[in-house]
Amino acid sequence: MSSPRPESQSEQQQTPPGTLGEMDPKPDHGEESYRGSGRLTGKAAVITGGDSGIGRAVAIAFAREGADVLISYLDEHEDAEDTARYVREAGRTCVLVPGDISDKAHVKTIVPKAVEAFGRIDVLVNNAAFQMNHESLDEVSDDEWDHTLATNLTAMFVLCRDAIPHMQAGASIINSSSVNSDMPSPTLAPYAMTKAGIANFTASLAQLLAEKGIRANSVAPGPVWTPLIPATMPPEKVESFGQQVPLGRAAQPAELAPVYVLLASDEASYVSGARVAVTGGKPIL
Repeated sequence: MSSPRPESQSEQQQTPPGTLGEMDPKPDHGEESYRGSGRLTGKAAVITGGDSGIGRAVAIAFAREGADVLISYLDEHEDAEDTARYVREAGRTCVLVPGDISDKAHVKTIVPKAVEAFGRIDVLVNNAAFQMNHESLDEVSDDEWDHTLATNLTAMFVLCRDAIPHMQAGASIINSSSVNSDMPSPTLAPYAMTKAGIANFTASLAQLLAEKGIRANSVAPGPVWTPLIPATMPPEKVESFGQQVPLGRAAQPAELAPVYVLLASDEASYVSGARVAVTGGKPIL
């Protein structure tokens, strides 16, 4: 796959969580470019936030590599159905589970639905996240703080805890962290804090699960062009989004998917406890 070179994004604004239909330019999720080679044949995967962005790109790639997929998403039904279409066109099963993962009662329904559909879980991708840009801590309400932690941290914890009993040796947990995990943006303080927590939790999990033969890794993306960006940042920041990294642009979701495929595959059998940077040249510690 050649590196996408899309036209730069213009000033634009959406309401959270954002949808693909309103984005300009449209992100590339590998719909036309990703070619599978059987690296995940027969595996069953759960992906949160799989309707758009990184999650959609991962769902498409996983399916074309031979995996069945359950996609958890909030309420972007049109985007989710479109992602499911690509999964099914690859000849794989796709289960859609809408709902707010900040609601613990809802998040507890996801693993049972995957087990009902697939009989087991081979790959768990905790990718869904919430962020909001604020210039002052006074702008962060108690409700927003609680919602950020519930979405980004608690849901991940519950899904890991619920999924592990249905995983066998060789299974893989992949959690989406961020370059913000150790280089936090001051205007994304709650989000950045949760992303550091994800990286730390994943490192602990890798050690806890080693004796079971289950691997746990995190991916630390830099700027990625997804609906979350115009839905949570002011228009002027959207226009310049991604220009601060050495490669000078935001990533396309399709550029993240191969890393998730590797970590999910048996080829990464000795990779556990890693945090993989996909940051356009911006180093992480």
